[in-house]
Amino acid sequence: MNLYETDAEFMERFERFAFTEIVNENGIKLDDETRYMSILASLIGCQGVDAYKVIVAKALDSGLSPMVIKEIVYQSVDYLGMGRVWPFLVATNVVMEAKGIELPLLDSTRAKQGRLGMTKQERLEKAASDEPEAAGAGAEAAEEKKLAEQTGIFEEHMKEVWKDSHINKWLKENYFGDDYPGSRLPLAKRELVTFCFLFSQGGCDMQVVAHAKGNMKIGNDKELLMRVISQSLPYIGYPRCLNAVNCVNEAERQMKQE
Repeated sequence: MNLYETDAEFMERFERFAFTEIVNENGIKLDDETRYMSILASLIGCQGVDAYKVIVAKALDSGLSPMVIKEIVYQSVDYLGMGRVWPFLVATNVVMEAKGIELPLLDSTRAKQGRLGMTKQERLEKAASDEPEAAGAGAEAAEEKKLAEQTGIFEEHMKEVWKDSHINKWLKENYFGDDYPGSRLPLAKRELVTFCFLFSQGGCDMQVVAHAKGNMKIGNDKELLMRVISQSLPYIGYPRCLNAVNCVNEAERQMKQE
């Protein structure tokens, strides 16, 4: 169904607001890469798969790397589960193929790095060898290096949290030991899209506050987080955006008390 035919006046108003007014609002502008990454992550978080198809096409047309888009989708599985992410992975592939992008992205994704078909142990060792400072350190050191990054962001208790339950153990072994080392997104971008996954799905206030603090600790300051929330507003609505603003303010308050 073509909404531009059935609901032309409404779509004209929406697109003017989403693609012109918000994008160009003084004080909340973002570069195209960050804006599209944030919106795509927010659409995955709020389960807006039909809107995602439209925006992912616009993101590709703007020059956003197919590899970056794939990494956003891959990363979202740990925060939303494959049951909710599956349609977005399919939608991503459909849009990319329609634009003539050859799949799999052998020139830029994990397959190129030689991780396809590897065991987790082998992937960890590969992750270590890919980083000069970790070369020769082995799988255990690679896993600990990734966990150390998170400890620096989310406090010292991260070192021991995996011992609390089997789910936390899986968090350490599956996410930090498997998915996390394979990501090609820089740390700051990875944490920013994680923030978007959380605030856009709702019901995750404690995690939103924690990840707002984590983002600010690595240089994604409060102003950037507010810009990201604002650019996501047309897709997730006012209630979740206002809630996200409250979470950022709470994160800032907590950091001042630390």
